[in-house]
Amino acid sequence: MHEPPPDLPPQALCLSDALIERGRALVFDVIHYRQAARAFALRFDGQVVAYLNRCVHVPTEMDWQPGEFLDSAKEYILCSIHGAAYQPRDGHCVGGPCGRGKLTALRVEERDGQVYWYPSRDTRPAFED
Repeated sequence: MHEPPPDLPPQALCLSDALIERGRALVFDVIHYRQAARAFALRFDGQVVAYLNRCVHVPTEMDWQPGEFLDSAKEYILCSIHGAAYQPRDGHCVGGPCGRGKLTALRVEERDGQVYWYPSRDTRPAFED
C-alpha cells in the first residue's frame, strides 16, 4: 500500500438502497494512523453512520458475521467478542466492558442516492499498489 494524496475527495461507498434500515452494514478497508483497519457503515433510524470496526474495550473487530453488528433486537452495536454495547447514533458505550468509551466515528454523507465517506487526516482510504 502507498500513501494517498493529501487532499482526497469524498469516497463513494455504495448506493443508498444498499443500506437497509437496521440491516447488514457495508464493511470497507481503511488506513487509520498508518495501520490497516476495517470500518463499517450502516443505516439506523434513517441515518447512515460509520465507525471503525474496533471495540473500545480491546481493539478487535466486532461483527459476529461479516457486516452484522447489531444485537438481536437491532437496537445496539454489539461487540461479538466482549459484549460491549454501543449506541448506533453516536457510538457511545451503553453497557459492557467499554466503560465511558466511544467508537471512532467516520464522516459520511448521503446524497443523490449515493453514500459517501470523507477521509480525514487520521483515516484514509486503503489503496492497493
